[in-house]
Amino acid sequence: MGGLFEPLPSAGMSKREFSGAEPELMDRPGASSAELEAALRSLRGLNRYFGSYRVVSQFMNRWIRRGDHVRVVDLATGSADIPRLVAEHARAVGAKAEIVAVDFQPATIDTARRLNADYPEIVCECADVLAFQPREKFDIAICSLALHHFSADDAIRLLRHCRDLSRRFVLVSDLRRGLLLRVGVNLLTAVIFRDRMTFHDGRTSARRAFSFRELRELAERAGWEKFGSGRFRFARQAIWLE
Repeated sequence: MGGLFEPLPSAGMSKREFSGAEPELMDRPGASSAELEAALRSLRGLNRYFGSYRVVSQFMNRWIRRGDHVRVVDLATGSADIPRLVAEHARAVGAKAEIVAVDFQPATIDTARRLNADYPEIVCECADVLAFQPREKFDIAICSLALHHFSADDAIRLLRHCRDLSRRFVLVSDLRRGLLLRVGVNLLTAVIFRDRMTFHDGRTSARRAFSFRELRELAERAGWEKFGSGRFRFARQAIWLE
């Protein structure tokens, strides 16, 4: 169900498996609040210990310096742990940050608001990330571990939207499809992160992730020019504009 622009699989790599008719459990309307809470807790652990925080921190160290005043948006924020990471970096370096965290799932946003009670610089908004329209542009647009939830056509739309939302910097990071990701996710969901939603969605995500070449092709089709791209530890990858 990838649509017209579904990228071809990389040589020697299994084809991306995606069906818009079968969203991940956490993306389904009416998802159980208790299961979402457990899955979001697992995601925070995965982000902390398996590379996502490291990727985002690397770019925030370059893009947010002492004395800066930056507006940041985090799309498909989950429980807004990435916005908290950005807020803590800004506080540590003596910068001022205004951060908007956007997710479409009401129960997820409720959790994000509760966890961000001590971060007045973070505002959590419940909205479709593809339709989100702020009053003014941001300095930094971030989308972390979300692109694989979309068909290729919608991923292209999201990449265009990220570019259009920011006047300076864009960072899109995600899983990188391959044997390492599949084996790692299967092991982690069998041994550590065993709640039902994480078990199902983690393994589904490993099949739906884009390869490194496919992600670059998506960016090119979205009209990104002179963008950076890189592979990171624990089957992560990112593309960026600066």
